[in-house]
Amino acid sequence: MDKIKVLVVDDSSLIRNMLTRIIGAQPDMVVVGAAPDPLVAREMIRELAPTVLTLDIEMPRMDGLEFLEMLMREAPMPVIMVSNHTESGAQATLRALELGAVDFVPKPKLDLHKGMPEYATELTDKIRAAHSTKPRARFHSRGPATPAHPPVGRLGSPDKVILVGASTGGTEAVRELLAGLPADCPGILITQHMPAGFTKSFAERLNKYCRLTVKEAEDGERVLPGHVYVAPGSHHLLLKRGGAGYVTALSDGPVVNRHRPSVEVLFRSGALVAGSHVLGVMLTGMGKDGALAMREMRDAGAYNIVQDEATSVVFGMPREAIAAGAAHEVVGLPEIAGRVVAHLSRRMSCAVRA
Repeated sequence: MDKIKVLVVDDSSLIRNMLTRIIGAQPDMVVVGAAPDPLVAREMIRELAPTVLTLDIEMPRMDGLEFLEMLMREAPMPVIMVSNHTESGAQATLRALELGAVDFVPKPKLDLHKGMPEYATELTDKIRAAHSTKPRARFHSRGPATPAHPPVGRLGSPDKVILVGASTGGTEAVRELLAGLPADCPGILITQHMPAGFTKSFAERLNKYCRLTVKEAEDGERVLPGHVYVAPGSHHLLLKRGGAGYVTALSDGPVVNRHRPSVEVLFRSGALVAGSHVLGVMLTGMGKDGALAMREMRDAGAYNIVQDEATSVVFGMPREAIAAGAAHEVVGLPEIAGRVVAHLSRRMSCAVRA
């Protein structure tokens, strides 16, 4: 089998060397080159024909975002961003995902020793996932979209809740889902695989794109209609009972399926606490996190919608959910918001007739 040909682009020679050692140690990968800036990288792409690019954001001669936008217009290819652990780094990373980058990893710390095996696994797994994608430029409007299926009556209710899981490709999939939902939806809890330091910026960015109020989840918050709660990158997010409705709960417990936050933890809490009052949504992502718990939600009476293969950046998590028998519907990303509204409208109509 042909090896994955990786080009590393970073202005730091230490980071270039570190990434080159990690990637070069994989039996299915080869580093074909390491560029100190985008202008050198452009020539290397022409000469070496890499199949995956790792790309820094802050570089001399040309900004990484400017280079990414040019690359995705002229010759789209799978790109993994390597990002700083800062607020500005998080904002730039989210913009890179909008422009078409497949995923990102934080910059490795130069004093990283104990955590190096975990970092190496994360980086190389994401390179493999990126290699399997069909890259395309993505340029979205910055305003909220009009829901495709305007609701009849009020959808929000304290006893209903929407739970969403996503990973690779999920930042844009979540954005598109929320942009298509009306402001009167039930409360929404989201677990998106993302490291600490990025989820607050992610939630703030989502809040600008949709009619719902989006925030990073805190422990013990009442789950309100029209509000979205994003799991913080360092904690699992769970649904708990709180009086007549629900509250959020955060846990710094062990990683589950190699993740914290984990979709499995969120979905299992939904099955236990809310049962038939849950509407579950599984979006694009690498791996199998959440699949078994989504089946538990279905067994408890929840209704589940899963993203299809054609519109998934990576079809791992949706495929596993389907294989587990968790899905009621498998639909393309542009149709998911409409299917959510349609299901909630049917439930509302049934409740009124009862």
